[in-house]
Formats: sequence, structure tokens, C-alpha cells
Amino acid sequence: MDLEATRELTRASVPAGGTTQVADEVIEKIAVAAARAVPGVADLGGDVARFFNAVLDRVGLDQVGDARRGCSAHVTGDAAVVNLVLVIEAGRPVPEITSQVRAQVTETIEAFGLRVDEVNIRVDDVAMGGPTP
Repeated sequence: MDLEATRELTRASVPAGGTTQVADEVIEKIAVAAARAVPGVADLGGDVARFFNAVLDRVGLDQVGDARRGCSAHVTGDAAVVNLVLVIEAGRPVPEITSQVRAQVTETIEAFGLRVDEVNIRVDDVAMGGPTP
């Protein structure tokens, strides 16, 4: 192998420098999807967010705002803090549901290579007839 080929191989094997940043919105979408997957979670978002989402549904914009509704996140370096607002199904034990949501959200975000420092949950409402449409 000649000298130039060795240099080229060395350059190819060294990763490029730089930084990687993950936007808060990305973590919010991941957290919402993870929380929705937990049985007993009927919906996400507070009363106002759910009201506006219902209006959007009626005018044919049913996917607008759904991806991050009921969630805020803050990413600093490789760590995230997630805040969720949940509506749970009637008859479900709050501590059990919130514990499962916290575990699911943490596991899912950590699979993306970030550390989760906190998952704060506020139960805003209870759905009397099961999951809300």
C-alpha cells in the first residue's frame, strides 16, 4: 500500500468533528408517542389544547398539533426533562398509569441516546367513556 492510500484510509476511518443537537420538539414527539402507547392513557393535553384540537378536527385539520400536544421538553446536552399533561381512562389507578408512562417515555427516549433526568406528569382529566376520539 502506498503512502497516499494509507493517508486516505486514515482520513476515512477518523470521524468528522462537530456537534449534534436534538431539538426539544423531537423529544416532545417521541415522548407523546410513548405516552399514548400506555394502556389507560386516554389523551394528552390540558382542557384548552383538547378544545382547540377538537375544533381543528371539525375543520379537517385533525393531525395539526397532535404530535406534541400535552408535552413540553427541554434538552440540555445529552439530557432531557419532559413534562406531560395526561387524561387517563376512568377507573384506572393514577399511580400505576403515571409510573408506566414515566418508564415508557424514559425507555423510548433513552433508546435514542439521550439521558432522561425527569418525566413530570400532571393528570388533567379523566375520560369517562374510555379513550377520547
